[in-house]
Amino acid sequence: MKKTILSFSLFIAGSLFAQKTDYPIQAVPFTKVKLTDNFWLPRIKTNQLVTIPASFARCESTGRVKNFEMAAVHTGKFCTIFPFDDTDIYKTIEGASFSLSLYPDPKLEKYIDTLIEKVGKAQEPDGYLYTARTIDPQHPHAWSGKVRWSKEREQSHELYNAGHLYEAAAAHFLATGKKNLLNIALKNADLVCSVFGPDKLKVAPGHEVIEMGLVKLYRITGKKEYLNTAKFFIEERGHFNGYDSTSKDPWKNGSYWQDHIPVTQQDEAIGHAVRAGYLYSAMADVAALTGDEKLLNAIDKIWNNEVSKKIYVQGGVGAVPDGERFGDNYELPNNTAYNETCAAIANVYFNSRMFYLHGDAKYIDVLEKTLYNGLISGVGMDGKSFFYTNAMQIHNSFSHNSMEPERSGWFPCSCCPTNVVRLIPSVPGYVYAQNGSDFYVNLFINGSTDVTINKKPVQIIQQNNYPWDGGLTFNINPKTSDAFNLMIRIPGWAQNEAIASDLYSFSTVSDKKPTITLNGKPVEYTMQKGYAVINRVWKKNDVVVVNLPMEVRTVVANEKVKADNGKVALQRGPLIYCAEWVDNNGKTSNLIIPPSTSFTTEFKPNLLNGVMELKAEVPAIKITDNGNGLSTSKQTFTAIPYYAWAHRGKGEMTVWFPSKIKDIELFAMK
Repeated sequence: MKKTILSFSLFIAGSLFAQKTDYPIQAVPFTKVKLTDNFWLPRIKTNQLVTIPASFARCESTGRVKNFEMAAVHTGKFCTIFPFDDTDIYKTIEGASFSLSLYPDPKLEKYIDTLIEKVGKAQEPDGYLYTARTIDPQHPHAWSGKVRWSKEREQSHELYNAGHLYEAAAAHFLATGKKNLLNIALKNADLVCSVFGPDKLKVAPGHEVIEMGLVKLYRITGKKEYLNTAKFFIEERGHFNGYDSTSKDPWKNGSYWQDHIPVTQQDEAIGHAVRAGYLYSAMADVAALTGDEKLLNAIDKIWNNEVSKKIYVQGGVGAVPDGERFGDNYELPNNTAYNETCAAIANVYFNSRMFYLHGDAKYIDVLEKTLYNGLISGVGMDGKSFFYTNAMQIHNSFSHNSMEPERSGWFPCSCCPTNVVRLIPSVPGYVYAQNGSDFYVNLFINGSTDVTINKKPVQIIQQNNYPWDGGLTFNINPKTSDAFNLMIRIPGWAQNEAIASDLYSFSTVSDKKPTITLNGKPVEYTMQKGYAVINRVWKKNDVVVVNLPMEVRTVVANEKVKADNGKVALQRGPLIYCAEWVDNNGKTSNLIIPPSTSFTTEFKPNLLNGVMELKAEVPAIKITDNGNGLSTSKQTFTAIPYYAWAHRGKGEMTVWFPSKIKDIELFAMK
């Protein structure tokens, strides 16, 4: 495989020109981080060997590839369901390109080239690329409108398709050095920039992502029009007079699309959660590249609102099934929780960017919570089964529960599986970051990286058994002795903080503190925005050891979260736990976890690809044999990491447990 001379990360590096203004903190490119761990590396390999091939195969079998073939000859009938189905091919190409950067595969690269050729042939002469119209322009998809862009604000997804094309093209170019997909994307982007703008067609994209894609093309080419158009799309929101501002209906007032008021006036995470996460990520990109303080102030307020009022304990966002959207403040129901996998991925993008802007560990704390819990729960351990939504409880008594008790191979709308394809191989790019002589350790994953600090080569090696154990070892190997700041994130959960707000807190205060040694002796360090900062002249074979207290903690929610009143969740390290029916006598909705409960832990290497299991003796409510009464008896309680549920058949699952009996509700079952 031909290698480009550029190194790159998902968000920051890879420019062909010097940026005058940009994120002050830069990610260490994922291609420079070599993992050796037993948690993430197997997932990345499964993505390479199973998920990517399965995704391409499903794009073929479902007609997504055929749509491009028909568009090339303007004959046939659009054969899938949604006009955004083109993006499943783009996202899979993006993920496959990331994978090629880690694991060269000539056969895969050749197959991608055949797909790119089909995409190119489907592109119209002026750059327009949208198979739902091009196949038969006289009879376009019902969502598409009779002419180009006429339904863009509502449902055509023309610009959404373009955005994912740009992201795929950037990834493919930076991975392979080839311009075949990049040229297609640039031709389309030039068309978009010629159509939309302050003195042209004024539309806020109905589904954001083109803004992020345009920024990536700007980083590669330096073409200012791409950045300007991204900024235009962001700033055009809130200026459409076709909405009813007095309505509480999110579709009628525009809030579903984050289009109800100008973005600089927004202070609440609102509307469709995936669209919102993409918008907020793009706002961060544009704020970083232009120095726009108003955009920066807005996303700061939006982030605070999300983390203090609208995020689930396992990092999921988007509580309301009707519209896949954020609910009101503190509206976090368990029995109907939506938590789309795509929304978790968008939340990782958003929080990483907030860290690059501000350098505060609280953003990585949220990223870690989402990544280890509400995101990877969306893909099965087989690599080819998925959750679109991520439930907070499955209880037999709730016949109205619409959440999925088992994963599916794909979905008619398969945005989540293909989003997983592109997220998983990028995980190494979230481990480290750098700002001059400040070197950040954000995630704790076994492996190594070779970086340049103060123009000198330094090797960093991590050794740990995270997330099961809190012992972290860092071998620091500068080629020559040199001074720099090693900044190791001390997670909020290791400092008695469940999240960086009062939305969740630990039931009790732990007296166990993190410890840090250098070459076997206690070392002086300062705390800065959640990071332990060790400043010294580093020498070859210096060893830093951090011990984070890995206790089982009970979590309580703010009393304003009505769904969780009187209940506790379980957390150990970064992991949220749940109970499944299969481990708990067939039920989990009858279990009580009193405040005095004492837990034991045991690592089970043969269970769910290896998990730390929690056990305790707890009260369980049981129905008497004749069905006319209740009794309470002690039974063994078992909990597993939330991400691992739904691999052993259908049955009950619970995250939030009552700490005492407050009431009994009876259901008449058919």
